[in-house]
Amino acid sequence: MVQRREPTARQVRLGVELRRLREAAGLTAAQAAALLGANRAQMSHIELGLTGVSEERVRRLASHYACTDQEYVAALVAMANDRTRGWWEEYRGLLPTSFLDLAELEHHARFQRHVAILHVPGLLQTEDYARAVFSSRLPELTYGELELRVLHRLRRQQITIPYELVIHESALRIRVSDRSACRAQLKRLVEVSEAGHITLRVIPLDLDGFATASSTMTYVGGSVAKLDTVVRDAPHGSLFIDSEAQLSVYRTRFRRLEAVSLEPERSRDFIHNLTKEL
Repeated sequence: MVQRREPTARQVRLGVELRRLREAAGLTAAQAAALLGANRAQMSHIELGLTGVSEERVRRLASHYACTDQEYVAALVAMANDRTRGWWEEYRGLLPTSFLDLAELEHHARFQRHVAILHVPGLLQTEDYARAVFSSRLPELTYGELELRVLHRLRRQQITIPYELVIHESALRIRVSDRSACRAQLKRLVEVSEAGHITLRVIPLDLDGFATASSTMTYVGGSVAKLDTVVRDAPHGSLFIDSEAQLSVYRTRFRRLEAVSLEPERSRDFIHNLTKEL
């Protein structure tokens, strides 16, 4: 099996899940390798996502690990068999790998939930707004790097899955660009909030006791709940979080924020009124 130089986040996730199953079964890597007629190094490469693994081997490992969740096993098999080369591959070598991994994660998602505190989320940004956000980056991007990032962001915006957004009023009021661009961005939010698969809620500044969230987060639904992922912003790209304990925390955090936010219709009116102020 050819070893990958740079596995994608999805390939790494498959390896992580196989390792978790092995550890839950109380087996060492060497013992698991022996069950496949492989060696410890080969098992290590599989669990690191450095080499692929066949459907037959995934099912054998799941059986040896006494995993009875057939829906979960089928999801792992689908990941092992996935040969998708999406549009994001056009940017390989041009943008940081995290940009590609995020686009691939979104491609396979069942739903997305987003909390935005300071900026309108990328999936709903206008071109001018996105360009202003990337232009503020330090160190500054070259013109070519800037345009690649803007184009990549715009191509991610073909949202067809359920998308729930809780956005703080501060993100609506911060002017990342001039009045005209910010007004256009608010109008865009009003428009997309009317789509059947998009639910937008606003948390107003005058909400008492708001201490539930301090930063942006994106919750991406996998093919099964065990394969969900939380995406957090990091200094050099996106940080993917997938432990069951952390996923549970972020699910609870989102629902608490949703509970204190304005209803969708009131949120739409709220944003519309902000638009009039600009």
